[in-house]
Amino acid sequence: MRDLLKNPIWKNLELGYSIPDSIHAVSVALPTWNDVINYEEKNQECIKLLKSIYPRFGLNPIVKRLCEKVKKENYYNNKSIWPYPNESIAFKAKKYIDRNTSEQYSFIEKRHNLAFLITEKEGSIYAKYFWQHTGLGISSRYAAVELGLEYRPPKSYVNECYQRIKNRISKSTKINSNDIHLTSSGMSALHTSLEIIYKLFPAKPTLQIGFPYVDVLKLPMNIFYGAKLITEENCTDIELEIKRINPSALIIELPSNPMLKCVNIKKISKIAKRLNIPLIVDDTIGSNININSLEHADIVFTSLTKIFSGSGDILAGSLILNPKSKWIYQFRNALKEINLPILSDGDIVYLEKVSRDVNQRVFEQNKACLELKKRLENHSEIKNIFHPENCPNFNSLLTSDGGYGCLLSFELNGGLNKAKNFYDSLQISKGPSLGTKFTLVCPYVLLAHYDELDWAESFGIPPHLIRVSVGLEDQDQLWETFSEALNNF
Repeated sequence: MRDLLKNPIWKNLELGYSIPDSIHAVSVALPTWNDVINYEEKNQECIKLLKSIYPRFGLNPIVKRLCEKVKKENYYNNKSIWPYPNESIAFKAKKYIDRNTSEQYSFIEKRHNLAFLITEKEGSIYAKYFWQHTGLGISSRYAAVELGLEYRPPKSYVNECYQRIKNRISKSTKINSNDIHLTSSGMSALHTSLEIIYKLFPAKPTLQIGFPYVDVLKLPMNIFYGAKLITEENCTDIELEIKRINPSALIIELPSNPMLKCVNIKKISKIAKRLNIPLIVDDTIGSNININSLEHADIVFTSLTKIFSGSGDILAGSLILNPKSKWIYQFRNALKEINLPILSDGDIVYLEKVSRDVNQRVFEQNKACLELKKRLENHSEIKNIFHPENCPNFNSLLTSDGGYGCLLSFELNGGLNKAKNFYDSLQISKGPSLGTKFTLVCPYVLLAHYDELDWAESFGIPPHLIRVSVGLEDQDQLWETFSEALNNF
């Protein structure tokens, strides 16, 4: 496999290369600003070069191959196919499609130990929404086993690896592993969290506090009962606003993506307790190694795809129930009634392997990101830099060995043209996702909010923002790479 620490993927001719060089990669090379635009515009010259895709945003090539096999076997020439691990989860997708279309376009077929949602026409649009927002679809490793491309690991070893992962998380969070649950993705962990909430609370919108990662807002908004969004900057009285909206749950990201802001969770947690509203926290970027969010939350979910794995070629998530929550017994009972979207056997074994060094990686990436941040903020081309270091709310959550994570964002003087020139000149791997051992850069706002740039900007999110996930490269060499691109104007 190509060593991206020493040989990053950045050249124009490498458009569409898998990042990393793996059939299970969750990122794809978009070397130039125009490549990003063409990707978002679904330009076919660009799309046909893509060797991978973020697994929720489309079908991984192996998953696609499995779907094509089913399509050919059944002559489903004009239909789209979406594979799920079981009929119960596939039915959730069908129910969503049926709710949003005027005709019954979809049905479920069981084969290859899976449940395939088959749909067409308008149904395919909503099938893709559900696939993206929920993260409930099968993984590429799941598909590879069904196609005979990879072996199915022994169940006894899978169970051993599953417990090791839970114990690893338990050690960081000081939570009994019985309240830690592994899921097929970070978004499926949020989906399960909301299923728990709606078994106990009325079908009302959730309230997102702080500008979040796109699907953290879109999932409750589009799949469940709606979502409202407020920020501390745009709200003079948080408690009054929470009372007015009266949501089913509060959702918070620690810190936010991509601006790396951290809301006053201690204050919000106290308000939530007073008003009997559960608080759900996404600590993916902060990491439970760096911050203690569970003390203030009822449920914490994490995308293990990112920092926990560090490999960039697995989709996984976790869901933690706070044993001190006033609803813990109701949460546990509700979860027993839900078909948990578990990881496939192959993903469990692989995740256990790649996460063995997670504590050391997080420690090193904390330092590397902070060092790059300090060097960037002293450069004349940098207009604004966004990083949790100067946020009192984030600092108040730090664990004894915690740091600020691997992510930063910045805005260049000169706006869009400077951002384009910098991005095109930068000789580092460029594509979506974060938390990998190797540095990964993207114009995040274009990728996440391309069809709603004005809306994002109304919350202070500049469309030409550059987001950097800092890896384990030599810090001086990494700075030299960034410096060359910054000085290339």
